[in-house]
Amino acid sequence: MSKIIEEGQVLTGKVTGIQPYGAFVALDENTQGLVHISEVTHGYVKDVNDHLTVGDEVQVKVLNVEEDSGKYSLSIRATEEKPKTQKQPKKQAAQPKKQEDQGTGFNVLKDKLEEWIEQSKDREQTYRG
Repeated sequence: MSKIIEEGQVLTGKVTGIQPYGAFVALDENTQGLVHISEVTHGYVKDVNDHLTVGDEVQVKVLNVEEDSGKYSLSIRATEEKPKTQKQPKKQAAQPKKQEDQGTGFNVLKDKLEEWIEQSKDREQTYRG
């Protein structure tokens, strides 16, 4: 007979299968639940396989129990401490650099633009004339 599993409990289980959407975890011989990909760890998870392997023992928290269907929603993330994010200093507005070398950056584009405008005017005169 399996023990009663309730929402909020933290249990140890074993990963029995991995799918693109999450991992199946056996809580005992008769009970298995799903850890959705969003509940694997804090932060973004692109591939469950990067975090879990079949056979891993994991701590899970029971998020939801659907007794009628026997479905258990589990979370590994809920058993872990949320990582502290370091506050990034606010970026200061970039100071325009004085261009000592007039042959680089936007100055070249500015010069080219003027050249292209002249070429365009010359072509218009050629086609009209």
